[in-house]
Parts: sequence; C-alpha cells; structure tokens
Amino acid sequence: MFTIRSLVENADLGLHLLVEGRPGALDEAVVWVHNTELPDPSPYLGERELVLTNGMWLEHAEAAEFVGNVVHAGAAGIVFGLRRQMPRTPRAMIDACAAAALPLVEIGAGVPFTAVTRAAAGHYAAMRQSSLLGMVRRGDALATALSRGAGASGVLEVLRRDYDVPLAVVDRAGRSVASAGADLTEEQRAAVAERLGDHPPPLEIDLGDEEVASVFLVGAIGDLDAALLCPRPLRDLGDGERAALEQAARFLSLEAAKQQAVHAIELRFASELLDMILSGPQRSGEVPGRLRAFGVDPSGSLAVLALAFTGAGAPTLPGLTEAVMEFFLAENSPAAVAGGTGDVVAVVPWRRPDADLHDLATRLAGAVGTRFPGRAAVVGIGGSAENAAGLKQPLVRSREACHVLRRRGGPPVATFAELGTHRLLLGLHDADTLRNFADVVLGPLREHDAQRGSELVRTIRTFLEHGGHWTATAEAMFVHVNTLRNRLVKITELTGRDVARTEDRVDLYLALEAAEFYG
Repeated sequence: MFTIRSLVENADLGLHLLVEGRPGALDEAVVWVHNTELPDPSPYLGERELVLTNGMWLEHAEAAEFVGNVVHAGAAGIVFGLRRQMPRTPRAMIDACAAAALPLVEIGAGVPFTAVTRAAAGHYAAMRQSSLLGMVRRGDALATALSRGAGASGVLEVLRRDYDVPLAVVDRAGRSVASAGADLTEEQRAAVAERLGDHPPPLEIDLGDEEVASVFLVGAIGDLDAALLCPRPLRDLGDGERAALEQAARFLSLEAAKQQAVHAIELRFASELLDMILSGPQRSGEVPGRLRAFGVDPSGSLAVLALAFTGAGAPTLPGLTEAVMEFFLAENSPAAVAGGTGDVVAVVPWRRPDADLHDLATRLAGAVGTRFPGRAAVVGIGGSAENAAGLKQPLVRSREACHVLRRRGGPPVATFAELGTHRLLLGLHDADTLRNFADVVLGPLREHDAQRGSELVRTIRTFLEHGGHWTATAEAMFVHVNTLRNRLVKITELTGRDVARTEDRVDLYLALEAAEFYG
C-alpha cells in the first residue's frame, strides 16, 4: 500500500517529515499525487490525494487558508518543495498543518516533484503486479481445490490462507454450504435466503445485533444459487480482500454450476428409473443397473415411499427432492430419489419388518415439514419387494396412497392397504387402463354436460357420496327431488348403468375415482 510513510522512507527522495498529523495518518493509503500552486486547489483535488506544492500561492493567500482548503478536499497530506527563493518551509505552513493535524513533508530544492511522481507510479505498478500475481496464484489454488473435490469448503480454506476474515456460504434455501470462522445462526441464514430474493440482490445484509455482512453473489446456471458472506461491512474490507472475495465467488459459481449439472443428471436418472419400473418386463433388465448407480443393492429387499404436500398449493416445491435426499443421507441410507410435479418417490434398501416403514415415513414427513414451514407433508407407503423385479406394485401403491392422503387429509402417513379395498383394486391396474375405463363410463356424461351445460357428472358423484339418498342429494345440490330424478334417469340412459343397481353404482364410483386420479 502506498502511504506517506513509505514515501518518507524512500532514501532516494531525501524527504523530511515536519508534521505527523493525526494518529495513523502516515500509514493510510494515498491514492495519487497532485501538483498545484492554486490558493484553493480543493475543486481539483481527489480524496486521499497527496498535494505537491512550492508555495507560489503564498503571494496571494495565507498558509492557514491553503491548508484549510486542502483539508476540506480530504487530501492525505502536503509535500512542500523548497526552492532557492524559499530555502525553508515557512513556519506559518508548519503551524497551520500542525493545527489541522495534516501530515507535512519537506522536499529539498534539488529534488524535482517528478521524482515523487515516479516513486508513486513505481509503487502502484509493484502493487498491481503483486495483486495480479496473487490473483493468479490464488486462482490456481482455487482451481486445484475444486478439481480435487474440495468443494466450497476448499474455496474458503484457500481464501483464509491469504486473509484472516470470517467467511460463510449460504444457499438460497438458507442452508449452510460451508463456513470458516463465521458461525451463522439459523435465523441469520434465513435472513440471508430471504434477501437473496431481492431484485437487485443486496451488497450487504443486516444479520441483527448490529452485525452486517458483505455479500458476494454466487450464481449458477441461469439463477442465483448462494452467497459468499463476510460478516464485516464493505467499508471495512480492503481492496485486496474485496478482489479475493469476488474471485472466490466466481469459482464458487463454477462449483455451483457443476453441482447443478450433476444433480440434474441424478434427477433424470431417477425419473428414468421410475419409468423403467412401471414399464414392466420391457425394461426390467435395466432396473438393477440403475439402482446400483444410486448405491442401492437391487438383489436385496427394497421399499418405496412417495411424499407430497397437502392443501390447496402445489404437491411439490423446488427443493423438496433435495430435502428428501438429505433426509436419507442423514439416515445413512442410500436411496434413489425422483421428484416430479405430483410427488417425490424414494426407493430404499429395506431389510426390517414392513411395520417399521411407518416410523421411517413419519420421520421423513417431519423432516420435510421442518424444512418447509407452513406446509404439511404426507407419505404414502407402498410396502416392500424382495428385489428389484418386484418394485412395480410397491411403486404404484406408494403413489396411490400419497395421492389419497393429499385428497382426504387425516394422518400424514399411511400404507396402501389402509386406504380402502377399492383403492387396492385400482392400484392393480396401470394408469392407461383406468383412464380408458373412466372415459368409457363417464364420456357420455361429460359430453352432455359440455354441450348442454348440465351437471350430470357432479350429480352422480353427489348422489354416491350421500349413499344414494334422494332427499340428501337434492338438498346438497339445491335442486328439487324431481329434478334429481330426471337427471339420474338421463345418467342411466347415457351410461347404461342403473343407479338403483349395486353393481352399476360400483362401476360409476370406480370410474369417478379413476378419473380423479388418472384422468
């Protein structure tokens, strides 16, 4: 750093310190040197510039006035150049600088101001060279750390070798990715995650208790992924520290992009795994290899769980798949986890009794609920299979159970067998078969409703929900019993199912259920 002290200590210049100024002033950064003979150079002076002058202005202004103008501009100090007509620095100049606590340095008549300018230029050139070399060296170290799999923690370790500053990396979900000397609380991480949603994102974040953190954004593929935090205000960071943190944030962005790409591949592989399982014999031979890719033994007993959120909102949210993966990681259990718009499915090794699956599912629902405050999770248990060849039914059953739990509420965890006999029957068939069945039975009613604005589908559903009671159904639909009777006659005419016959009611009910879940 270029300072007045470093200039005075340059023996080639022969400078003499006359006034030290306020404490620490000699060691503060000087941005450049400015040569002037104006009585009031303040309009042209930059803050922290060092003033070079021969005192020509003394013919037009007092020393105190000149010094006051220099102080007003925020200059770093004054170098007074002697000349033949003025072999000594005027006492008034010394007194004025002492009164203003402004450093004053004397330079001999035989030394030109250009020597000071060259010294400053040489110093800054050396600083830039050192900064560039440091950046290159640090870049090599960061690249090496990431190439060896050190991740975000490795990036922080490299930074801490050069700068003793506290550091933390927090992602947009409020999770701690890495830290070194900065132990942020859960509330502070949540505050960071919330502010990362600002547009534009902040340069500083208030962590509470009068603590402020500087923010260096970490972007991944097309989005803001996390933030590198230094729990210090930006004004307290030096130029070198800022440059190093910005450089580290760029490397963290590369790591985040790599992790996103890997994660996207994992999700695609997991989704393809579900397709393979549901395809039956056609692709069953590919299932074992895909399970092994996730560390799951395909030859042992396997269990399937499906999870989603209840309520009127979306059944899944961004980050839910990752939360499920982290749960099984904390359980020290390998898992193939696939997420979609309707649910998140996990296939896990399971060598304990099926009854114990309920406890695992309950813990999973609780862990997800903690990660997503305000949302309630449900988990459908599909049971277990002896090996990968028997996964289709547990997969279908787990998703069916999850779907029913979302619709009807109640306990957050249930097995497929607990949901009713008709659900078992539906679960034995694939979605296309059930969809075709619903279309055949309900298609004429839907067409009639669309063409004439009638409510035949709603009528038969309400009728079945009220146990076939005419009066209760009419009251629920706010229609006269005769109107209801005419509608039911039309339903029988269009579908060929008589609502008075039990077997026909069963067909209509199953068609409605299949249409809701697979239509």
